[in-house]
Amino acid sequence: MKFLVERSQTLYNIDMEKQHIPVLLSEVLAGLHPESGESYLDLTAGFGGHASEILDVTQNYKAACLVDRDEFAINHLKREFPPETTIMHQDFYSAMLQLFECGKTFDIILADFGVSSPQLDNGERGFSFKHDALLDMRMDQSQKLTADDIVNKYSERELARIFAFYGEEPVKRAKMLAREIVHHRPIRTTRELADLIKSKSRYSKLHPATKVFQAIRIVVNDELGQIEKSLPLIPKLLNKNGRVGIITFHSLEDRLVKDFFKEESNLGEESPLEIINKKPITAEQVELVINPRARSAKLRLATKRI
Repeated sequence: MKFLVERSQTLYNIDMEKQHIPVLLSEVLAGLHPESGESYLDLTAGFGGHASEILDVTQNYKAACLVDRDEFAINHLKREFPPETTIMHQDFYSAMLQLFECGKTFDIILADFGVSSPQLDNGERGFSFKHDALLDMRMDQSQKLTADDIVNKYSERELARIFAFYGEEPVKRAKMLAREIVHHRPIRTTRELADLIKSKSRYSKLHPATKVFQAIRIVVNDELGQIEKSLPLIPKLLNKNGRVGIITFHSLEDRLVKDFFKEESNLGEESPLEIINKKPITAEQVELVINPRARSAKLRLATKRI
């Protein structure tokens, strides 16, 4: 089987621009209510959908920092935003730590966790079972660990644990899928993996490989570890009366954010954060028609008290 492993950078970026729809955009703008002159940190800037709207209001490009671990996204951001905008090609934890150590603070912080639509829709990246591609799933393509490594090298026991915890599959099913994967190795493509899982599953509206792909992607990119390490830095990077918005796409991410906000807001007068919305904000029906992927998005907001 042949794979298109190289594509024109120009064509790739044109496709990404067409496909990118920033999730919960109106809710983000309403919750963070940017004002002229304010400083802005976007920890997962992607292709700049949220950033462009917020910076249209603040017009403070010198005090804006856009972070992403995807090189394709970084190249796009550098073309789309003025040169005085700080653009960092790092994972968001490393970027936050560096900014903290430099004494930087911001009026607005936004994080849109999870895989982006352009990453999913570019079949070559190996994120989605809708495209036949080599198992990859790396947000940062300079890192060594890939989905292929996990599928073909991890033990049956470790695969079962990953599917049960990160994919939230029932334990019995997680063990069965891990056993089948080990038995059918090597598995090199997204199609092979998805078809194997589907052959061992009953019919459901949700593709039976969805949770397994989610679990593998989370481990490849250390998504939960990044969030856990990063959350404590948010209050330190926020100015007084600054606002933070965090968008998550599955329950494990949302639980981490919810618990952190709750802990930081329950310290009485010493609480650094005050929760703006007790319940997560979700997409309206009109957005779901345009962007079905928004159905699992949850936005939580908080403000810096002290």
